[in-house]
Amino acid sequence: MNLETLAVYIASTLHFALPLMLAASGELVSEAAGVLNLSLEGMMLFAAFFSVWGTSVTGDPWIGLLWGIASGIVFAILQAVLSVRLRANQLVVGIGLNILALGATTFLNREIFGALSRQLVPGFGHLHIPGLSTLPLLGPSLFQQDLVVYVGLALIVAIWFVLRFTAYGVACRAVGDDPRSADWAGISVTRVRSIAILVTGAMAGVAGTLISVGDIRTFTEGMTNGAGYLAIAAIIFGGWRLWPTVGACLLFGGAMALQFQFSAATSPVPTAALLMLPYVLALLSVAGLVGRQVPPAALTIPFFGSR
Repeated sequence: MNLETLAVYIASTLHFALPLMLAASGELVSEAAGVLNLSLEGMMLFAAFFSVWGTSVTGDPWIGLLWGIASGIVFAILQAVLSVRLRANQLVVGIGLNILALGATTFLNREIFGALSRQLVPGFGHLHIPGLSTLPLLGPSLFQQDLVVYVGLALIVAIWFVLRFTAYGVACRAVGDDPRSADWAGISVTRVRSIAILVTGAMAGVAGTLISVGDIRTFTEGMTNGAGYLAIAAIIFGGWRLWPTVGACLLFGGAMALQFQFSAATSPVPTAALLMLPYVLALLSVAGLVGRQVPPAALTIPFFGSR
C-alpha cells in the first residue's frame, strides 16, 4: 500500500467511523445513566429520513440537520416515556421502536418521494483548514471535509467534557451505578435518565444526517444497515469509556473501508467476507472475547423510587 492509497484509506475510515462515533458517544451518556437504547438504530434511521425531507423542503442542508436532530429527539422522547416513565423492558422497547422506525420511514418515503425516487438534495459545504489542508497526502483527505464533520467531532469532545467534568456527568454515573443511593442523595433518577436519552437522540440525529445528507444526499429504505447496533457494540468493545469507544468505532470504520480498498485493488478476498468483517468484530466484542467489560451496575434495570 503506497502513501497515497494509505491517505485515501484513512479518510475512508473516518468517513465510515464518524456516524458510529457520534451515535456511540450519545448512547454512552444514556448507558452511563443506566438506560440501554437498542432503538439507536431507529433513531438514526428516523433522522436520516427527516434530514433529507427537511433539506428537500428548504433547500438548506443545515435546516435538514435541525430536522434530523429534532426527529431524533422526538424518537428519544418516546423511548424515555416507555423506558423511564412507564418502566417497560428496555430491550423489548428498543426492538419495537426499531421496527416502528423501519416501517414508518419506508411508508413516508414512498408517500412523499415515491417508491423508486432517489431525489438528491444539497450537501454540506467543504471546509479547508488553512495550513493543514495543503499538507502532502493527508491534507486533502483529512482536512478538506464537510463542515458538519468538524461539528460532529466537536460534539464528541463536548460529550467527553460533560461526562468527565460536570455535575451532570457525576449524576449520570451515580444513577447508572446505584440509583437508590442517588435518589437518597436528592438526585432525580427519572430526570437524569430522561435527559440522557434526549442527548442520545440528538447525537443519533446528527449521525443519521451524516449518513443521508452528508454522504449520498438522498434517502434509501433501511439505509443505516445496522449502524446503531455497531455503535452499541463499540461501547461494549470500549468498556463503557468514551475514547476507547471512539477507537472501536474507528476500528469498525476501518473494517468497512477495507471493502472498497480491496475491491479497488481487485483482491482475491471474497466481497462477502469483507462485508461481514465489521459485524464479526462487533460479535467478538459483544461475546466478551475482546477487552474487559464492566457495564454500569444498573444498566437496563428500571428504577422504582420517589424521584
